[in-house]
Amino acid sequence: MPERLLEQFRQHDRRALARLLSMVARGKNIAAIQSALALPEHPGVVVAVTGSAGVGKSSLIGRLIELLRARGQSVGVLASDPESPLSGGALLGDRFRMPARADDEGVFIRSLAAKPGHGAVAEHVDAMIRILQAFPFDVVLLETVGAGQGDTAVRDLADVVVLLLQPETGDDLQWEKAGILEVADVLVVHKADLPQAEQVESQVRAMMALGTTRPVPVLRVSSKTGQGIEELWDTVADCPRRRDRQALHANQLLTLAQMSLGLWFEEADAQHDARFQELLTRWQQGTLGHKEAVTELLQLFVRDQ
Repeated sequence: MPERLLEQFRQHDRRALARLLSMVARGKNIAAIQSALALPEHPGVVVAVTGSAGVGKSSLIGRLIELLRARGQSVGVLASDPESPLSGGALLGDRFRMPARADDEGVFIRSLAAKPGHGAVAEHVDAMIRILQAFPFDVVLLETVGAGQGDTAVRDLADVVVLLLQPETGDDLQWEKAGILEVADVLVVHKADLPQAEQVESQVRAMMALGTTRPVPVLRVSSKTGQGIEELWDTVADCPRRRDRQALHANQLLTLAQMSLGLWFEEADAQHDARFQELLTRWQQGTLGHKEAVTELLQLFVRDQ
């Protein structure tokens, strides 16, 4: 992989950004690219906008782009469209519903072809998200293809999942409840300017009250009139799932470190070495941190080789 391309990327060259995304989309040099790109200390929040076909995901994202840019935040968008059976490219090109001036360096939109059976998102999206965060963009918006009950993969990609429903959804809520409805962090009754929006909101609230153990905000939003757009983003920004995931990952790493140290110390203890015993005692008493214990333990192992 050319180092010059990476250097151009680090200088915020949008052409280099586009080239790296294209390479990853083709499955090339993914590991090398990810290892070469350092994420900022506070990477941009990743928000997935999902829902069935025709619910207005692209129109809503367009509104969110306008709001975020007005608030001075940069936005990167990955829009997953159905793969064309002829060309293999993105079929619908929903990016045309997302307003973005060519001279606005704070917005970048990329359409991606999503193959069937990939959870309503394109392949290698996780690596592409990392690239946008490293560029860096303050917010990364991920649009899925029309999603059904089994298309829950997006939850593992995003910090916050926004699920769009629309009036006249009717019994469709029953099948959505079994899958993606349960992984949503924010529920939006979209096209709230249409009849029955209030009725659908009531149905959704009643359904969530029966079927969930966690509170999920339910909002009425209209991209056509602008109703609820600011409230939606403020809700997303305040959503605890991002903080919960970070805490969970930290706890998992800590547990892994403790397990690893425990196993290593068991092996060392079998050798009845006083040096290992002294190190183990300090670690168990809390006078030696996990990182320092790993470092000293490895040094002892190396000396004995």
